[in-house]
Amino acid sequence: MTEATIERPRYSIGEAAERSGLSRDTLRWYERIGLLSSVGRDHTGKRRFTERDLDWLQLIGRLRTTGMSVADMVRYAELVRAGESTIPERLAIFRRTRADALARIEELSQTVAVLDYKIELYAGTVGTHCEGTTG
Repeated sequence: MTEATIERPRYSIGEAAERSGLSRDTLRWYERIGLLSSVGRDHTGKRRFTERDLDWLQLIGRLRTTGMSVADMVRYAELVRAGESTIPERLAIFRRTRADALARIEELSQTVAVLDYKIELYAGTVGTHCEGTTG
């Protein structure tokens, strides 16, 4: 895909919502708070999203999955707009977010282990039918 293709406004807000899995209201809110910037408009004033906008929304979705706060995502967006001099701060944000995501993965792994134990217990494959007091 060429740079011109990525930057060409082509998607209505409805199409962008469908492609991103976000609601129209969420897209408008993201624009209002500065998380999504420079959404183009057509000759009637309606929003027109580019492939780059959709790529950005995909990244934001991934960051939300990590548990990153909206405030941190807005800060990241501001840093991106501020240019290359902010790369060290962006790197620090991603390193922190990665560490937080790994901690959540470890916590979830431990939770899955407890669930597996309970499943085996209730399936009758672990010990007797007596579970003690932990339920």
